[in-house]
Amino acid sequence: MAAIEITGVSKRFRLSSDKYQSLKERFIHLGRGTHTDFWALRDINLRVEHGSTLGLIGHNGSGKSTLLKCIAGLLQPTEGEIFTEGRIAALLELGAGFHPELTGRENVYLNASILGLSRREIDRRFDDMVGFAELERFIDQQVRHYSSGMYVRLGFAVAVNVDPDILLVDEVLAVGDEAFQRKCLNRVRQLQREGRTIIVVSHAADLVRQICNEAAVLDHGNLLFSGGAGEAVRVLREHLLPGGAAAVPDGGGHAAPVPAPPVRMAGVRIEHPGSGSASTCSRVSR
Repeated sequence: MAAIEITGVSKRFRLSSDKYQSLKERFIHLGRGTHTDFWALRDINLRVEHGSTLGLIGHNGSGKSTLLKCIAGLLQPTEGEIFTEGRIAALLELGAGFHPELTGRENVYLNASILGLSRREIDRRFDDMVGFAELERFIDQQVRHYSSGMYVRLGFAVAVNVDPDILLVDEVLAVGDEAFQRKCLNRVRQLQREGRTIIVVSHAADLVRQICNEAAVLDHGNLLFSGGAGEAVRVLREHLLPGGAAAVPDGGGHAAPVPAPPVRMAGVRIEHPGSGSASTCSRVSR
């Protein structure tokens, strides 16, 4: 049974082309506005096995963070289904979930409770979280006074100390000083040894090769490739970066993925549209 199974997932955003500024103008033109459909994801099929570390890579706007938010349950896909098994901890962006007027201590209790820990469990793990973040001196200060590095330290410390079955990380491993980055990577390796499932969104190709055993390449919302991390980085550079062979746009204005046979790897399996896929036990999206 897979930790995460994504079947036929597409996500559409409706972009308004109206330029009405005031509430009165919007009311007068109610129902006569024009919208443009933007598909951030198109028919994504991906299976992530328990204990795998998957990297999501691609250019800016390729749909990586959108897919991660759909897995976390923050966004509902327009089409398709996502099934997950186990507790999910997500660190999606700098300071996400922190209330600026609350202290670091209060935010730790708030975020950990959202992630499913009881008050007693938080009490037991609180010192470990604060110690990992190295914020003992500032834990009772309002987080609006924190630097960006302090935000990341505290958020990461909470996320990795709630014993997640699935950890979702979006770019934050590239933030902070070198010593803290090493500390985060060591913690990620510990989670890997414990058999946790990890998905990392990153633009750092070397980081993906270093910590991921598998990677998926996204291009304009399409899944271009899934397989070994090293091969995925090569595909990214050859097909998406300047000078490489770009994906060919389809008739709908979306980049069509390079044709390839279904790929099955030890940690990740991709099945192209039209193929069947097994379901897992916990449905989090429709």
